[in-house]
Amino acid sequence: MTQVEEAILSRRLIRRGESMLLAVSGGLDSMALLHVLDQLKSKHQWKITVAHFNHQLRGRSSDADEALVRRWSARLRYPCIVGRGGVKEFAQQNRLSIEMAARKLRHEFLARSARQLRLKTIVLAHHADDQVELFFVRLLRGAGSEGLAGMSWQSPSSADSRLRIVRPLLAQPKSALVRFAEESRISFREDASNALPDMLRNRVRGELIPLLTRRYQPALAKVILRQMDILGAEAEWLGAEAAKWLQRRQPSFDRLSAAWQRQCLRLQLIALGMRADFDIIERLRLASGASITLESSVRIWRDSRGQVHKESATKSEDCFQRDQILVDLMAGPIDVVFGSVKFRWRLKKSGITALPRLSSGREWFDADRIGRIVHLRHWRPGDRFQPIGLKRSTKLQDLFTNAKIPRARRRDLVVATTAAGEIWWVEALRIGEQFKLTSKTERRLCWTWRRLPQTA
Repeated sequence: MTQVEEAILSRRLIRRGESMLLAVSGGLDSMALLHVLDQLKSKHQWKITVAHFNHQLRGRSSDADEALVRRWSARLRYPCIVGRGGVKEFAQQNRLSIEMAARKLRHEFLARSARQLRLKTIVLAHHADDQVELFFVRLLRGAGSEGLAGMSWQSPSSADSRLRIVRPLLAQPKSALVRFAEESRISFREDASNALPDMLRNRVRGELIPLLTRRYQPALAKVILRQMDILGAEAEWLGAEAAKWLQRRQPSFDRLSAAWQRQCLRLQLIALGMRADFDIIERLRLASGASITLESSVRIWRDSRGQVHKESATKSEDCFQRDQILVDLMAGPIDVVFGSVKFRWRLKKSGITALPRLSSGREWFDADRIGRIVHLRHWRPGDRFQPIGLKRSTKLQDLFTNAKIPRARRRDLVVATTAAGEIWWVEALRIGEQFKLTSKTERRLCWTWRRLPQTA
């Protein structure tokens, strides 16, 4: 209890005389925190309101959790607010996992209750073991340094940024909470869903962490918590620098390091209300002007200054269709239509020594030389291209002239470039010299296309 009090005071989590909303599930963690704060409330003149959300996932067991919280709130003479939500139905309607749906409904309930009571602080019972589990869950899902840094001692509510979430138990391992509950004879309820193997977090808790602790690092929790602290400090610094750059945009975006660029794009996506996935950030970072259409029928792109733009796909579709589109080669094989041409592709490992058979509407390239992200666009004045067999690049306009391609048709032909803007394929011309198959090719790109019939 002394360590929790020191954390609250040193980190200024809860001020003297403050009123708070304490989330209590009925499990060990929140019941222990309820009793800790109860023992400290008189000394610091705190006012506590208990909040419990019934997820209605376990039938009578969920109702028993609620009954326990109500009983202890009454015994300790605290007001108790209870909310309920159909988590399964909400998850199905919004295509969310049960875990994510439960979290969203729970946080919305807590935020709504805090606003009704005019409270600014919501207290949660996350502890050190939760942090370690979260680290591995996010690592397995490919999170960046911000995600791997884990939960903060205090942060804005995900449901209402005007409200503050505080977590006084973040330095306490679960074993310490177990001892405290036993010594204080605190009753609590175990959530049977914590043992279900179909949830990633449960497998991390019950399988991965014990294995790593037993076989590789006995002090795993200590090492991971230290690593999270390092990552959090570095992410905080980089975020602050990125925020400064966004205000003045100097030096130029292209001169920033990759980590700095990613953070600048991430902050802008969050400000626009968009998800800041690594793949989206990377596609924006690698290509200026290339648009990305998201599931929500929204297009986003960045300009050469590093600024991210957003607008509805229906509004900007014609503009981008005329200009260029971005293609992710790892998403194939799928059909993509640009202009009047339909494209399809596939990637193959290069274990064959013989060159592939030539055919109309199909070419083969070194996939690793091209890269994952490519652009499809039309010819632009000043374009240069090095067809296979030529020693140097030349103006695309001159190549069109030599190939006797009529001027009227030139602007209709499709050009394919790498993310860096290098042309590797031009419709009606030979493939690019630098992107041909060689003895060192490890992956082949089979690139096919066909002109669609013109409609009247």
